[in-house]
Amino acid sequence: MTQTVPVPQGLPMERTAGPFDPPREITALRDVRPVSPLAFPDGHEGWLVTGYDAVRQLMADTRFSSRQDLDVTHVPFETPGMPVQTEPSPQMPGVFIAMDPPDHTRLRRKLTGAFTVKRMKLLEEQIIEISERQLDELAKLTPPVDLVKEFALPVPSLVICELLGVPYEDRANFQANSQQFLVKDQSLQEKMGALGALMGYLGELVTRKRAEPGDDILSDLARHEDLTIEELTGAAFLLLLAGHETTANMLALGTFALLEHPEQLAELRADLDLLPDAVEELMRYLSVVDINYRYATEDIELGGETIPKGSTVVVSLLAANHDPKRFENPDTLDIHRKARGQMAFGHGIHQCLGQQLARIEMRAGFAGLLRRFPGLKLAVPAADVPLRTDMNIYGVHELPITW
Repeated sequence: MTQTVPVPQGLPMERTAGPFDPPREITALRDVRPVSPLAFPDGHEGWLVTGYDAVRQLMADTRFSSRQDLDVTHVPFETPGMPVQTEPSPQMPGVFIAMDPPDHTRLRRKLTGAFTVKRMKLLEEQIIEISERQLDELAKLTPPVDLVKEFALPVPSLVICELLGVPYEDRANFQANSQQFLVKDQSLQEKMGALGALMGYLGELVTRKRAEPGDDILSDLARHEDLTIEELTGAAFLLLLAGHETTANMLALGTFALLEHPEQLAELRADLDLLPDAVEELMRYLSVVDINYRYATEDIELGGETIPKGSTVVVSLLAANHDPKRFENPDTLDIHRKARGQMAFGHGIHQCLGQQLARIEMRAGFAGLLRRFPGLKLAVPAADVPLRTDMNIYGVHELPITW
């Protein structure tokens, strides 16, 4: 029998327990009702899914649609006092993360070959070189320095620019617009302004790629004549945004977490062979991409509840990755943990296409940082590190370090 718990009014996101722990309200809800009703600001009642088993089942079930154009409340938690969007967002061509089969299948299949484990392994030496060059630049600076600006953001930006064929000299433009696009509390006009600037830039880029293709992923895509310029632009937007923002935040927040767990840091520094497991554990523990949205296309049974057709469903990957029914002592960072099955990269048909690339970047970044800066420490009190609680991808805005 389901326990009676209050229906949350809006999504509780405040991390009162600390910078690395899930919001207490969400974990309390998960422990008593892992699939629970959720009240949206416009009065619509949706659902919040927080338990590991239920999240995994939901994300593997394509009856839970990813299409935002079906759902009028897919981004329901905006600035307090702002009107809630009451019209569906139009589907953006090429942004296959917000599509269902067969459209999702058609687009993703064209990219699968570019991100195979084998191809990523071949890129590993190149990624290590990029990381080491950036560490050379970091070592020339006089501390304190901001790790985000000088290392965590440049490394994945350099890698994804090289892979996609995006000129790195354009990074200030696309990084600024990417950041603005991910701000939670902003007007629709501000968000669409950042999106428009990104799409305009990438539209021109993929048009050039189609006319004069090179040796990069966007050129490979542009060779597919059945893809429109609009679809190419949307795919480029998704790959560029996901390809640098997520890994940048994992490198910075992961370093912060290790510095706040000095025993774990010392063990990892003493044995870098632990890095593959440590990266999986950091992904599980931090889950920087937390909230996903789905839309029930029919009545669906999930976790002992019936999700009615037409419901908006909010999924917390962070809560699932901290579920004690799946991971022992889940709120403890343990670099020795075998965190297989962690869902920071998602699950099902929308599981992150670039997950192997992200793993290689994190292993290279953490290994170089720990090896070359044995005296690495925070340059400010941990409480003064500015957290990205205002952003749709969690992390730190800055990480002042010294050595």
